[in-house]
Amino acid sequence: MDSDKQRIDYLRETLHRHNHNYYVLNSPEISDREFDMLMKELEELESRHPDLYDANSPTRRVGSDISKGFEQTKHIYPMLSLANTYSIDDVDAWANRVDDGLFGQKTTIVGEMKFDGTGISLIYEHGELVRAVTRGDGEQGDIVTDNVRTIRSIPLRLQGSGYPDFFEIRGEIVMPWKEFDRLNTERAEAGEPLFANPRNAAAGTLKLLNPAEVSRRGLDAYLYYLLGENLPFDNHYDNMEAARNWGFKVSEAMTRLGSIEEVDRYINHWDKARKELPVATDGLVFKVDSLRQQLNLGLTAKSPRWAVAYKFAAERALTRLRFVSFDVGRMGIITPVANLEPVLLSGTVVKRASLHNEDIVRALDIHQGDMLYVEKGGEIIPKITGVELPARPEGAEPVRFVTHCPACGTPLVRVEGEAAWICPNKYGCLPQMVGRIEHFVGRRMMNIDGIGEETAALFFEKGLVRNIADLYELKPEQLTELEGFAEKSARRVVDGIQASRSVPFERVVFALSIPYVGETTAKKVARAAGSIDRLMQMSVAELESVEDVGPRIAQTIVDFFADRANVDIVNRLKAAGVQMEMEQSADSEAVSDILAGKTFVISGVFSLNSRDQYKAMIESHGGKNAGSISKKTDYVLAGENMGPAKLEKAQKLGIPIIDEHQFLAMLSQKVL
Repeated sequence: MDSDKQRIDYLRETLHRHNHNYYVLNSPEISDREFDMLMKELEELESRHPDLYDANSPTRRVGSDISKGFEQTKHIYPMLSLANTYSIDDVDAWANRVDDGLFGQKTTIVGEMKFDGTGISLIYEHGELVRAVTRGDGEQGDIVTDNVRTIRSIPLRLQGSGYPDFFEIRGEIVMPWKEFDRLNTERAEAGEPLFANPRNAAAGTLKLLNPAEVSRRGLDAYLYYLLGENLPFDNHYDNMEAARNWGFKVSEAMTRLGSIEEVDRYINHWDKARKELPVATDGLVFKVDSLRQQLNLGLTAKSPRWAVAYKFAAERALTRLRFVSFDVGRMGIITPVANLEPVLLSGTVVKRASLHNEDIVRALDIHQGDMLYVEKGGEIIPKITGVELPARPEGAEPVRFVTHCPACGTPLVRVEGEAAWICPNKYGCLPQMVGRIEHFVGRRMMNIDGIGEETAALFFEKGLVRNIADLYELKPEQLTELEGFAEKSARRVVDGIQASRSVPFERVVFALSIPYVGETTAKKVARAAGSIDRLMQMSVAELESVEDVGPRIAQTIVDFFADRANVDIVNRLKAAGVQMEMEQSADSEAVSDILAGKTFVISGVFSLNSRDQYKAMIESHGGKNAGSISKKTDYVLAGENMGPAKLEKAQKLGIPIIDEHQFLAMLSQKVL
């Protein structure tokens, strides 16, 4: 008894901690399967010891994702979790329990894909979306309607007919692999920490306070369950087909299954076919089709008896850790990397896997020479998911995060509010300096052909290029003296440098390696500033008025140009003829002068056109765009979620606030 009580106490404490890591911090330390195994063990122990009942046990609740930054509301129907299974036999056992619970009534099962994202509840009234709520703790969740409105696969107004006046539909907000890879590429380029997986990225994105940034991240949604008093059909499958006709995105994997044998074949099929899907999945869901039978089967305290989840077994391999290296990025961020004994996983040989940051190294508790479990996220990115503790070498020392830069020896500095450590020696740390050169010449930046990582390092080593401005002083005869450079290859590099002088200004801004300024942000900042001279003079407040630029990015840009070394480089680039202002494009040619002499400030999220499109319209009709409101502002063009500070200032100054319909009417000369 004492040992069982100790185990129960341990499991409760452990599961509470993992719940917090998963739902609040979006930083899980163990796999879903490991969590479920611990939960199952606790359930079994508690059933044997009812005298140890605890209302706050992890078995009495679902994990919470409630955030302080949003208003909460109670769910109309509780959003319960599903019971998990990990084998075909377990699914078959569930199907048999369903048969027993229905006393042998004929039953049809619906098989569905289980998408790996974050749960959402959508409320529709009279065919229009009125509220979106996260799963939260199952009883209540965060109201995230404004963010959900930006997801293009979620209809704001329903199509067709036959839908109830009021109903709820539930689904999963996901981030497709393509968008996840794009977002992490941008974050890497901007020197920001990477998301571990699409699920964390989707959950984190849905909780952003800026709907414009949510919109930019390319979330998607799959809907899977309809609730209400007046549903069109008495079965789940036909209701979801009706929802598909109303405009909802319903998985094509949804299938009716008439026998256990069909269920088994369905599992075997999707265990392989899921790898071709554009979004992350972690299993399948099986539901009793008949709504009447669902009611008859009822619910447990945690989950419905009429549904079960089947979790795919992740392909993973066990291999030995050779050593942990610490890579230095161009922004100075230190990334720990597990160097492994080569192991075959999902058709490729894996030798290295990022450990991301110090917190993950500590959470995994990796020791020298450990046997590590390696999985592939989305069958693409290798990741370390655990340690085989019984195989740990005797006396093995824990892996300790470095305190000094492995390249230059400078003491590291912890980034405030993040798990990242950086080397502050920006102009004396070789990987940072070479990394900035390599970034500058990249295809999406200055597109200088013939210079890669090794060439950039060679130029630096030989003293030819110590910073990006030095590139524009290179001469062919200097290059031909280097090993591996013939006259033709030297000329190719110099010609590429010459051609880069005409690269558009927004790409130049991206190429400068301003921390946290990725490709998309660089474009918006460049267009808002118009020139490098103006950009260098902009205040934090002015930069914050630019779309998608928050306080941190704004301050970083100001700090970047406050550094004399960066200003000197920019001035040398200007002198070399690099494009340092926006060019007038064909899109900006004058269409009319109806807005001549009028200054506009744009704020909020729009449905008919993008902010950039409205800015172009203003300029093409003779008007002027401004980033901040002043007495010189004539109109504020406001979308949804206009910034409260801008709203207050506009009202105080008596500046007219117009919506996009009124603005478009202006252009049609309906309103002057």
